[in-house]
Amino acid sequence: MAIKAGLASFPPVLFAAIRYDIAGVVMLGYAAWVVDDPIPRGRGEWSLVAVGATLLIASYHVLLFVGESDPAVTSAAAAVIVSLSPVLTTGFARAFLPDERLTVAGVVGLCLGLVGVAVLARPDPDALLAGGVVAKLLVFGAATAFALGSVLTRRIDAELPIETMEAWSMVGGALLMHGVSLALGESVADVTLSVGGLLALAYLSLAASALGFLIYFDLLDRLGAVEINLVSYVAPLFAALTGWLVLEERLSTATALGFALIFAGFLLVKRAAIREELPRIRRTLGVD
Repeated sequence: MAIKAGLASFPPVLFAAIRYDIAGVVMLGYAAWVVDDPIPRGRGEWSLVAVGATLLIASYHVLLFVGESDPAVTSAAAAVIVSLSPVLTTGFARAFLPDERLTVAGVVGLCLGLVGVAVLARPDPDALLAGGVVAKLLVFGAATAFALGSVLTRRIDAELPIETMEAWSMVGGALLMHGVSLALGESVADVTLSVGGLLALAYLSLAASALGFLIYFDLLDRLGAVEINLVSYVAPLFAALTGWLVLEERLSTATALGFALIFAGFLLVKRAAIREELPRIRRTLGVD
């Protein structure tokens, strides 16, 4: 909702660039506060920053914002395309991270989640494959860039505090996006100031970017690239719940079925962790 609100006031790439100008400055200040040395050192650490800036920040957001600015790209179609990210991540992980490969049951769970997203979004097959082809390819490119970036940050052999990596990646990504914005002919004169646009910018900069990526990079370090990108399956679920709570949109049978399929896929992917956790839960609840 915030992206849609912001695109009504800002050109797409300039919107993404300003978003990360703000988030980058905030995170640089935070890194300087919590990290002994907030400046990356050596080729390996700067390689991590380069991957974050070019793939996770600049490429992902430029391709996504430009693609979604096309009216032919419906929310349902975009949800299905972006939700290919875990599948793409699994493919890249097989090439670069053999230790993070999924088992057969995990792959089945991954596919169940993707089917659940499709059921939840219920895109029109004709609309998904026709109309706005270039825009939809851009959204697919965004998902591909993010998946590859997630894997490569795990591949590079360098230790860098999460706060430092995030801050410098955002600053570098913002600079790259400003360059693309200028090349596309976008200008500050195209900005239309509005309360909704400014609130969207504030939310996306501080909550979704600064705080959101801090959580993302921490979980990426703990869980690995394949599992963390399963978050793509949860986005349509929360969109449906938000529509029900805020916009009073009805939850259909297809919505409930989509939820069930996503949850079943999650259980398959995380079955080992859940199995380890069950005894503690039983003790907490006093169940034999």
